[in-house]
Amino acid sequence: MIKTGLTEFGLEVENLQKVYKGHDGNEPVVALKNLDLQVKKGSFFGLLGPNGAGKSTLINILAGLVIKTSGIVKIRNINQDINVREFKRSIGVVPQETNFDPFLTPYESLDIQAGLYGVKKSERKIDQILKRLGLEAKSNAYMRSLSGGMRRRLLIGKALVHAPELVILDEPTAGVDIELREMLWNYMKDLNAKGTTIILTTHYLEEAEALCEKIAILNKGELIACNDTSELLAKVNLKSMNIRYSNSYLKKINLPEKAILKENKNQKLSISYNRNEIKTDQLLDCLRAQGLDIIDLSTEEADLADVFRLLTNNK
Repeated sequence: MIKTGLTEFGLEVENLQKVYKGHDGNEPVVALKNLDLQVKKGSFFGLLGPNGAGKSTLINILAGLVIKTSGIVKIRNINQDINVREFKRSIGVVPQETNFDPFLTPYESLDIQAGLYGVKKSERKIDQILKRLGLEAKSNAYMRSLSGGMRRRLLIGKALVHAPELVILDEPTAGVDIELREMLWNYMKDLNAKGTTIILTTHYLEEAEALCEKIAILNKGELIACNDTSELLAKVNLKSMNIRYSNSYLKKINLPEKAILKENKNQKLSISYNRNEIKTDQLLDCLRAQGLDIIDLSTEEADLADVFRLLTNNK
C-alpha cells in the first residue's frame, strides 16, 4: 500500500482495481489488479506494456471515461472522487484516435474545448498553441480539409488548452512523420521543463529511453517493473541473435535457461538473451554442441517485445 501524506505527486494511484463483468456466463475480466503507482511531480514518465496489459484502462480511468471498481487516484493530492472538477482540469490526454467535428475550424475547436474546462476568455492562449503546433495558417480552415498529421497536432492542442498539470500521451507518434515527432517531443520537453508532469505510453523503447526519467511496465493488469530508466535498461540488457542454418532435419533447439526462443522455422532461428547473464560465445557453443550448422549470423538490439518476453516470461 502507498503511504499517503503531504507529499504531492504528479500522479498517485493506490490499490486501483477495474473488473469488467463477464457476459453470457463468462468469468469477470480483471483489467487492473490492486495497482499502486507514484509518478514524481514534474517528471517525464514512461508507461509501457504489451497489448492487453491494462494501459488503456488506466488512462481511461484517469480521463474519466471508465469508472474504476475500487481504489484511489490523485493528482497533486487532488482526489478524483472528492474534487471531481478540479481533478479534470488538472489532466490533459492526447488520445490515439482522432475525432473532430468536420465543420469546425482548429481555432473554434480549441475555443470550445477551453470553454468546457471553464477557462476564461481573457486567459485562453489559443493563438499561441496553434502557432507552436504549426497550425497558425490553418486556424480558420475547416477540419475536414486538414491532413492526418495536422489533426494529430490539434489533438495535442485540445489536451493542452486548459494548461493541465499532468499530460498523458497515448501512443502519440504511432504512424506519424519525423517532423511531427520532433515537434511533439520539443514541445513536451519545454512543457516538462516548466513543471508539467508528462506520462508517455509507447511501443518504441528508444523513445522511452530518450525521454523518460522513469519507466513502469504493466502486464495483465499488474505492475511488474518500475525503475529509473537507466536502471531498467541496465537490468534488461537484451540482444537478439538471428541465425540461418543448414540442418533441415533439426527441429528442436535447446537453449541456456535464460535465453528466449523467438522463432525457429524455415531453418531460421531468432533468439533474445540478456548480455548480463549469457555471453554470446556461450550461446553459440550451446548451439554448435547440438550439431547446428550455422550459415549466417547477425545480432541486433532487442525491441520492446523482447523486454516484455523477458520480464513476463512469455516464451
